[in-house]
Amino acid sequence: MTDDNDQGDAVDGAELLDDVAATITRYVILPSTSALTAVVLWVAATHAVPAWNCAPRLVIRAPERRCGKSRLLDTVEGMSHRPLMTVNASPSAVYRSIGVAPSDPPTLLIDEADTIFGPKAGDNEDLRGLLNAGHQRGRPALRYDAGSRSVEKIPTFAMAALAGIGAMPDTIEDRAAVIRMRRRAPGENVAPYRVGRDGPELDALRQRLSQWLSPHIETLRNATPDMPLEDRAADTWEPMIAIADLAGGQWPRAARKAAVALTSDRDAGDETSIPTRLLADCRTVFEDADALPTQELLNRLKALTESPWATIGKDGLTGMKLGNLLRDFEIRSDTIRFQTGQAKGYYRSDFTDAWNRYCPEPKPAGEEAVPDVPAVTSQVSPEEASTTGTAQAVPRDQASLALTCENEAGTAGTPWTLRAVGSDSTSGAA
Repeated sequence: MTDDNDQGDAVDGAELLDDVAATITRYVILPSTSALTAVVLWVAATHAVPAWNCAPRLVIRAPERRCGKSRLLDTVEGMSHRPLMTVNASPSAVYRSIGVAPSDPPTLLIDEADTIFGPKAGDNEDLRGLLNAGHQRGRPALRYDAGSRSVEKIPTFAMAALAGIGAMPDTIEDRAAVIRMRRRAPGENVAPYRVGRDGPELDALRQRLSQWLSPHIETLRNATPDMPLEDRAADTWEPMIAIADLAGGQWPRAARKAAVALTSDRDAGDETSIPTRLLADCRTVFEDADALPTQELLNRLKALTESPWATIGKDGLTGMKLGNLLRDFEIRSDTIRFQTGQAKGYYRSDFTDAWNRYCPEPKPAGEEAVPDVPAVTSQVSPEEASTTGTAQAVPRDQASLALTCENEAGTAGTPWTLRAVGSDSTSGAA
């Protein structure tokens, strides 16, 4: 008779995770390889919840609609252990859903989470507290039952994923692998997902993940993987790195790289309200400049009479607010040397990818459409995506190229002479 461990050992974990990754990228374009790695390992980790002391959250966020966040959540639902999908939920309903089987809790999947935690949705402190407490085992909610005159302990420990526009509460993102989705650029193609047609394939992967991991619960419970992170970030990523170590192959290294990249990229910046309008107006006012000082960019934006930038706040759009609005698009200011001296400013090339994705210019009449590419191989690396549909790169000053994004486009012939002398931030792309 074949025991459970033999059944688990019969599954090639690395190959199985490769299959999960290939399936996800058939339907969704992820912003980076690290993001894809995190999603695959998080899905796998839902099948080994009894082994974990911490249940990492998965936050799928985007600055605008139509960035694929709900489609990604669909694929996560199709392969996760005991998925429980909702677009809204009361704290009591979530408590009871977990408490029915605390030793085998469902995987909570919350779509449209911005309607729960967004700026117009109220605080929802009870639900936020539940999701925070449920990150760590042994953190029950206490409720007094007047009928029995006793204190009831309600379990909270469960895996949870949230998808929505903008940032989730900072305390939730601090316990999560945060995936920053982006709108697909020209040339990035995916297959349509249909539950009736494609669901069975995802369910088969769900069963394979369970077959592989169920026999290894004790091994995973006792695992002490070498962690590239510390404190809460290490608690969050330990289950996913333990899964990667069990799988072997490329996954141990990829998992640690993803942990460092996505943790470094986590930011709790202010949520944008009219980001696409700002992007389009920035393209208008940049004209043919390679770069603009922040103050000059602000002056030009405020001069657009049909735009709101002159009336936002007491004195109009400020440099700080501009930076906050652009941050979700991974656009940050640099220290740049202009003819008038050194100043904070923005490179035109740093906007190119966001312009292509969120407010592309209409194609000239008669221009051929971008040809289709095979769905499974359409995953575009960050370097390829950053230059899709752009002109040939105009490098920044050679002495400081190591501090800048590579192979990005610029435009020659500008009244602003510049060279990079440093950077106050790093790119958000993993």
